[in-house]
Amino acid sequence: MTSIRELAAEPYVSVTTYRRNGAAVATPVWAAPDGEALVIWTPVSAGKVKRIRNNPEVAVRACDVRGNARGEEVGGRAEIMSAEETERVRDLLTRKYGLQARLVILGSRLRRGGAGTVGIRITPAG
Repeated sequence: MTSIRELAAEPYVSVTTYRRNGAAVATPVWAAPDGEALVIWTPVSAGKVKRIRNNPEVAVRACDVRGNARGEEVGGRAEIMSAEETERVRDLLTRKYGLQARLVILGSRLRRGGAGTVGIRITPAG
């Protein structure tokens, strides 16, 4: 069985969140390991943030950059992180993705400022 921690080692993961009507919405994202959890980073205005606030249950699986899923789906619970924790997520992503992450994070800060993005921690369900 695939674990959340194993998925955090993948280049991209597909995080599925759920609308109020139960419809699943999958999004490919970068992820980094954080203990037994994985963390992702996204704009505060992203639909997945709203959906997680309404329903923290998520599903995660490995995917390619286009979101084509592969491998086993793992259930999890998502938590929106504080501003301080989000800064740590940026550091974790920079360690994993290097220069590419530095450039993406810089561009995001220039467009949205520091408060325009949020970290999300996903822990195993159960």
